[in-house]
Amino acid sequence: MLHYAVVFFVIALIAAVLGFTGIAGAASNIAWILFVVFVVLAIISLLRGRRPAA
Repeated sequence: MLHYAVVFFVIALIAAVLGFTGIAGAASNIAWILFVVFVVLAIISLLRGRRPAA
């Protein structure tokens, strides 16, 4: 998930440098959403892993 966020961020940077603002904005939004989903899943995973063994 984090890999895809970084890929879309790089695509957004390249598109912004080349002047494709629409593509850059869309790729930036996708990267942000993927990053937020990654953080939420990472926090859930950390919290679930701290349970004591039954």
